[in-house]
Amino acid sequence: MIDVDVRPDSTAGSWQTLRTWTPFQFGVAVIAALGVALVIGLPTDVIPNPVFGRPVPVTWWSYPTLIVTALLGGLLAATYVRRPTSDDLEPVTVDELDTPTRTGSFAGLLSFFAVGCPVCNKLVIVALGTTGARQWFEPVQPVLAVASIGLLWWALRARLRSADSCRLG
Repeated sequence: MIDVDVRPDSTAGSWQTLRTWTPFQFGVAVIAALGVALVIGLPTDVIPNPVFGRPVPVTWWSYPTLIVTALLGGLLAATYVRRPTSDDLEPVTVDELDTPTRTGSFAGLLSFFAVGCPVCNKLVIVALGTTGARQWFEPVQPVLAVASIGLLWWALRARLRSADSCRLG
């Protein structure tokens, strides 16, 4: 006999929450994904532009990292869109940021460091020097990319899993 996990907090259940989203939420997800792609891709020159440049070529894995980060970041941002309910007239207050928000923000920062030029990053240069940036930081960037995507995945799953468990505010 096959044992199937049908608890509301199961992975399948959390992803089925997307089926209940409004077109507005999907629109926010698309706009937020584009925003994330631009905020990370332009200054790191993964998206070529005349303002920023980099002496070290963009790695092949920077493009999929940027795309996945943008998609997950857009979906995560859309989880904060309030769905209309019958008690919309009540004031909504948010006392403090929740853990998925902090995790998602940290993951976005990790992704920025992961796809960025190792010798263009002032923090890395101050900490390790130019040689250290190429010798020590550059080999760690793929690990940062995987960690950032994993953290974004976790944050999104946590937000989707708890989407219907309590009211925002």
